[in-house]
Amino acid sequence: MPANEAPSSLSKPPLSTDELRRLDAYWRACNYLCVGMIYLRDNPLLKRPLEPADIKARLLGHWGSDPGQTFVWVHLNRLIKKYDLNVLYISGPGHGAPAVLSNSYLEGVYSEVYPDRSQDEAGMQKFFKSFSFPGGIGSHCTPETPGSIHEGGELGYSLSHAFGAAFDNPDLLVVAVIGDGEAETGPLATSWHSNKFLNASRDGAVLPILHLNGYKIANPTILARIEPRELEHLMRGYGYDPYMVAGEEPAEMHQAMAATLEHCVNRIREFKPRCAAMEQPGLRDGRC
Repeated sequence: MPANEAPSSLSKPPLSTDELRRLDAYWRACNYLCVGMIYLRDNPLLKRPLEPADIKARLLGHWGSDPGQTFVWVHLNRLIKKYDLNVLYISGPGHGAPAVLSNSYLEGVYSEVYPDRSQDEAGMQKFFKSFSFPGGIGSHCTPETPGSIHEGGELGYSLSHAFGAAFDNPDLLVVAVIGDGEAETGPLATSWHSNKFLNASRDGAVLPILHLNGYKIANPTILARIEPRELEHLMRGYGYDPYMVAGEEPAEMHQAMAATLEHCVNRIREFKPRCAAMEQPGLRDGRC
């Protein structure tokens, strides 16, 4: 989002050359898995030229939100390891399950729950084919997805579910990735006000990330087309302090996202103990 300048432009890049290489490699691997789930029913490692029989007859699952979601996920993993965070990821964009499933598979969790989707060529073939396929799994984060509490999609409940998970869980950070098409729904538009019910001294924290890829299922989105200053004022009016991470070059985007996300997480880590120490009754806006 517009407004604050990305911290990466104010100091030296936070990622070393090796960290950048590894983060980008992991991100690209997740993106490959997303593409495979959407398109392939066979030939998962492309060891031979693609044939029509390798491609699914009907394609479900939206590629548009997947690279952005996997991008957020890999950068959250870095901070979880660095600060030993307790984080819950909520996937809001419709049909964006490939981003969550790819990370679950790459981290090994999916194969633990479903041993036939093993981390080898045969398991990957079954993993790819089962996505949005008869008798397989859905293109939302359905209950079969390990750890899922929210399916995602056009109904617009991601942010309300994120706040619900944070209530009475003081050590939990809930990161809600919100699709800009999803953001046009009534439930999501009103959910921005949930911060008014969050008690920073006893509840967890919610970090909304608005994924502005510009389009919903049929046409452009409003929040991606209004003037940046208007979007900034809208978010500030809701009670948020917006930051923008935008660009096209992966190396630059990794550095910007690493710095900005770490800055936001550290602000949360700083103010929560301060709020708990104050122990003021009636504190309900999460800002001390």
